[in-house]
Parts: sequence; C-alpha cells; structure tokens
Amino acid sequence: MDEEPDRRQQILEAAFAEFAAKGFKGATIKSIAQTAGLQSPSLIYWYFPTKEDLFQGVLEARIPFLQMVLDANGLLERPPEEVLPQLASAYLSVTEQPDIPPMARLMFSEIVNRPEMAEMMADRFLLHGLDFLKAYLARQVELGRLRPHDTRASARAFIGMFIPQALSYLVFPAIRADGLSNEAHIETAVDIFLAGLRL
Repeated sequence: MDEEPDRRQQILEAAFAEFAAKGFKGATIKSIAQTAGLQSPSLIYWYFPTKEDLFQGVLEARIPFLQMVLDANGLLERPPEEVLPQLASAYLSVTEQPDIPPMARLMFSEIVNRPEMAEMMADRFLLHGLDFLKAYLARQVELGRLRPHDTRASARAFIGMFIPQALSYLVFPAIRADGLSNEAHIETAVDIFLAGLRL
C-alpha cells in the first residue's frame, strides 16, 4: 500500500541528487533511475510524464514557498500582517537547507547559458509565486485592507525585497557580513512594504 508514495519520494530524492550534481541538462532519466535503484527508467514516467514535470516535483518538494502558493486555500482572506511574513519565511527557508546552495549555483549557471532553462524556471516556479501574490494583494485591496494599486508591481516588489537575503546564502556569503538574520530582515521588509500600501 505504501509503496507508491515511497517510490515517488525515492524518485524525487534521486532526481534532486542528479540535478544538484549535473544540472538539468546533464541529469538524464536513465541516470536518475539508476540513482533511485529502479530497474527501468520507464517507471519514472508513471509518476512524472516529462523531465520538466520531474524537475517541478523536485522544486515543489524542496521549496516551501512553492508548496504554500500552490496550496493557497484560505490564504486570500487572511490579513497581510499574518500572510506576508509567512510567505517571506517560506521563501527564505530554502537558505536553511544545506543541500540547496550547490543546486542553486548550478541552476543559475544553466539559466544564464540556456534561455530555455530560464523560460522553464519562470513558467514552473516564478510565475506561480507572482500570480498568487497578485491575486492575494488584489483581494486585500477588495477587502479594504490595502490601498488600490497595481498589484503586478507590488508582487514583484515584495519578492524583490528578499532576493539579496536569499542570494547571501546561495552565492554571495559576503552579504551576510552585517549579521542580518532572516527573521530580522522579514520583520523590517514586511513593515516597510505594508507602510507603503496601508490606507
């Protein structure tokens, strides 16, 4: 009975290891199947129809922010003072996973060198987050909690406030020299963001 979830998790763990070591292009379905200890690569297609779907599954399993925005039932009605710090915390929680930075560095390299990789990352990750934030902020405007504004810009601005902090863990450790913790950054950034949008 429990074999299917275990098998899916086994594939995701193997795919993460392969993507982290070889990048999206270098990791093959065959190599992922071997790492997962599967007898046939075709078993992967039972769970993930394409390599892109498998990569998205890895991201969803490893990135709490993506999990949160893909399963956002009930969040739209909750106040921004509650939801925005949770979103920011989920976004930055990736920095606390020691096996993420090597994969992130490899993915950044691929994004720079392969436009199709950048397109896939935008389509399967970034747009989900931005679309949720736009919808959430628009709902907060409707509820009278935030002033009317262009939520396309505010969604981008909100995510943008946390990129340097994330990059300080993933590729630029010198940024952390000032000792700013994720918690302190989230508290201040959310306060600044909401100060500009409150009625």
